[in-house]
Amino acid sequence: MAKDDKNTPEEEPDRKEQVFMREVDDAVREDDLKNFGRRYGIWIGLAVVVGLTSLAGWIFYNNSLDEEAGVRSEEYVAAIDSVKRNNLDGASTALESLEGANQKGYRAAAKLMQANIALEKQDAKAAIAGYQAIVADNDLPQPFRDLAIIRQTTAEFDSLQPQEVVDRLKPLAVPNNPWFGSAGEMVALSYLNLNKADLAGPLFAQLAKDETVPPTIRSRALQMAGVQGIDAVELDTDEENDTTATSADTSASAASEGESE
Repeated sequence: MAKDDKNTPEEEPDRKEQVFMREVDDAVREDDLKNFGRRYGIWIGLAVVVGLTSLAGWIFYNNSLDEEAGVRSEEYVAAIDSVKRNNLDGASTALESLEGANQKGYRAAAKLMQANIALEKQDAKAAIAGYQAIVADNDLPQPFRDLAIIRQTTAEFDSLQPQEVVDRLKPLAVPNNPWFGSAGEMVALSYLNLNKADLAGPLFAQLAKDETVPPTIRSRALQMAGVQGIDAVELDTDEENDTTATSADTSASAASEGESE
């Protein structure tokens, strides 16, 4: 006899009970959700509003920075163009707004160019004061501050005591420093003025041999080293010969060991 697939009378109450229980569970969940919404809905809504407002503010702030950077770039290019046309007053005016820029790089570059313009206009006092202000501003990038102290020292080199120059520039007058050429030359000259040829000569020789130093400084340093009795070219050649000889000895030793083995 075939099995009857239809629900038996005994199964109907169970099915109705399951449906009833599901309805009860759904009602309980709905009630819990309503209670949760009444209790925390305001705070959740407030958090969402604050989050969206913060996101909108962040996007607006970044867009503002990008727009400001674009404007600053145009102002700086305009100042450079004015300098190229020898319109120093126009360049100085164009730089005024940049001196208060939020971007540290533009602010430092503007102040440095203002000091350079003052020096170009033979106003050494204003130029030196401008360089000093850059050096003293710890908020500006260090490369600009280092360049400013080089320019400041160059502008007042003849009025400074030699030891002042040495104390000021000695940290920069070392190989591998970007300002080794300019700082090293002034320090070496100051050593000569202090009658310390034993310090000046080797420093001039270092400058002459350093290929990262500008060619004009290297040429002058080579001559000054020669005046101090140091042949920088010969010294460099001797070092190369010593290196070559050492390499040859090493190769010979390695070959001898190979033969003996």
